[in-house]
Amino acid sequence: MPPSLLERSDLSVLLVGSGGREHAFATRIVESPRLGTLFVAPGNAGTARIATNVPIDAEDVDGLVAYSVEAGVDFVVVGPEVPLAAGLVDRLDSAAVLAFGPTAAAARIESSKRFAKELMQEHGVPTASMMSFTDFETASKYVMAQEPPIVVKADGLLAGKGVVVALNHEEALRALHEWIGQSDSGVLVEKFMDGQEISVFAFVDGERVSSMISACDYKPVGDGNVGPNTGGMGSYSPPVVAAWNADMESRIRREIMEPVVAALASKGSPFRGILYAGLILTVDGPKVVEFNCRLGDPEAQVVLPRLKSDLLGVLICVALGDVSAMSLEWDDQSHVAVVMASNGYPGKYATGFPIDGLTEVPPGVMVYHAGTLLEDGAVLTDGGRVLAVSAPGETLQEARLRAYEGVARIRFSGSFYRRDIALAR
Repeated sequence: MPPSLLERSDLSVLLVGSGGREHAFATRIVESPRLGTLFVAPGNAGTARIATNVPIDAEDVDGLVAYSVEAGVDFVVVGPEVPLAAGLVDRLDSAAVLAFGPTAAAARIESSKRFAKELMQEHGVPTASMMSFTDFETASKYVMAQEPPIVVKADGLLAGKGVVVALNHEEALRALHEWIGQSDSGVLVEKFMDGQEISVFAFVDGERVSSMISACDYKPVGDGNVGPNTGGMGSYSPPVVAAWNADMESRIRREIMEPVVAALASKGSPFRGILYAGLILTVDGPKVVEFNCRLGDPEAQVVLPRLKSDLLGVLICVALGDVSAMSLEWDDQSHVAVVMASNGYPGKYATGFPIDGLTEVPPGVMVYHAGTLLEDGAVLTDGGRVLAVSAPGETLQEARLRAYEGVARIRFSGSFYRRDIALAR
C-alpha cells in the first residue's frame, strides 16, 4: 500500500468490533480529514449514529476479508483481541488490504500468557515468577505448597476474566479445576505482586515505540475491588499515583516496552499496533502483570479523548511501519469513565431493555456504547457492559463528578455501576 494513502481525503475505512473501545475509535476516526467513509463490523447503537454498521461478526475472519476486498476498503482497523489472535491481519495482508493491528504471531503476547511469560523471562523483563501446568494433580500439589494470595491465570483469551487472585487454597483449586483443559497450555500459577496497578499503552511500528499514555482501570465487579473480575468497570487517565512520574515512565520504556518489542522482532514476529502493558508498581519497581495486543476497554474511553493528533493518520503510519512519521500529542486534562452494566454481569444477565436518558447527559459528557442495539429507532441493552460514561475535567475530581452526573441521567432495567471509580486508592 503506497504511502500516498496519508495524502488522501476519501479513505474507505473498516473498523472491526462492537464494544466501547470501537465506539471510542469511531468517534475519533470520523474527525479525520483523511476519512471518506467509515464502516463498523458489526458495531453497536453508538457507532450506527456516526458510521455505517455492517452485519459481520468481529470473529468472522473469512467474511471480514471478503467484505474488505469486495467493498474496496482502503484500510482496516482491528479493535478486539480475538480476530487479531485468529490472524485477521495476516489474511488481510495476503489480500493486499492494509490493516492496523499485530499479526497472529505477534498477538501471542496476549493470546498465550505462557508465551508472554517465557519471552519476558528470556529477555529479563521484570515480572512475577511463574510455573505452568496442564494437569490438575500436579498443579494442585504446587498450589497447596504456596502461601496465599496465589495468582492463577488461564493461558488463553477469556475476555479479561481469566485471572483469579486466590486469597486461600480453595479459591486457587477452584480456578485450576475450571481452567485446566480449556487450552493446550493449561494454566499459570504466579507469585502475587503487591502495589498500584497501571495500564500503559504505546503505538508500535515493529521497531519503534511511540510516546506512552497511561490509565488506571477497575477490574473487579464491586466497590472496593470485591467480587469476580470483569472486562473493566471504569477507568481514569492520567494516573494519580505517588510513584508515577517522568522517571517511572522512562524506566518502563527502557526496561519493559522496548525490550519486549525488540524480542518479538528477533523472533520474526514484529509487533505493529497498540501494545498494552498491565503493570504493578511494586517497591522493587515496575513489573508486568500481562501484555495485551490492543487498546483496553474501558481505558480507550479515557485515553483516546486525550489524543490531540489525527488518530486515523497515526494508525496508518503504524500500519505502514513508521510511527515517527506523525507526531503524537496528548492533552493534560483528566478523564474518567464509569461503566454501566447489566444486572448479573459478569455472570448471566438479560438483554433487550430500552435505555433512556442518553440525550440528557450534561454538555461535554460522552456516552460510549458497548453492549447496545438499535432496533426501530430505540436503543436497547445487548450485553453485559452496556455503556461507558466518560467526562473530562481540569482535575480528576471534576472529571469524576461530571462522569457520575452523566451516569445519573441514564436509565435501563437492572443497571448497576461501581460508585468508587477514580476515588483515591
